Amino acid sequence: MSQTTPTTGPPADGATGDGPSTSAPADAPALAPAVPRQPARRAMAQSVPPGAPRTVAPAAPPAPSRGNALLGLAAATGTGMTAAILYGVVIGISEREFAYAAVGVGLLVGVVTGRVGGRSQTLPVISVIVTVAAIYLGQLIGEAMLIAKEAHVGFGTVFFDHFGLVQSAWQDDVALLSFVFLAIGAYAAFRSTSKAAG
Repeated sequence: MSQTTPTTGPPADGATGDGPSTSAPADAPALAPAVPRQPARRAMAQSVPPGAPRTVAPAAPPAPSRGNALLGLAAATGTGMTAAILYGVVIGISEREFAYAAVGVGLLVGVVTGRVGGRSQTLPVISVIVTVAAIYLGQLIGEAMLIAKEAHVGFGTVFFDHFGLVQSAWQDDVALLSFVFLAIGAYAAFRSTSKAAG
């Protein structure tokens, strides 16, 4: 096995340095190895350089919901009537007035009004008015139940036929503390409506 080594002399085929040569001149730069050509990328296809962290814009906060004052008024009225009846029944059965229940009426009316009606500047005022009316009506229902028990007549007869008697009995029984809890119930309605609306 013999190996051939390239010779450093003149070309073997008899060509001289005068003619065209197939080898590169001595002072020419060496060619780089061929690199496979990558397909051109469109500028819009990738907006972030490869390897860079992608940032995502945060989602916009939801638009604040507008309040529906009419729906809130209907909810306040319905809740106020229900709370007044329950408050009156509690007074009629227990034969005493629970002033703390006035705060509960205010909270109940306020929360329901705020949840149903949403954000509105008029709803806290509406809930205060409905709460005061509900507490007053509840106390009148309680008085009518007490009078009906004593007189051995029906509640409807006392409440609807002798409403003036029910109001005068309420005025005789009302105390300063009743007005204090009425005010606290109204305040509770105002605050709970604002908080429940979000």
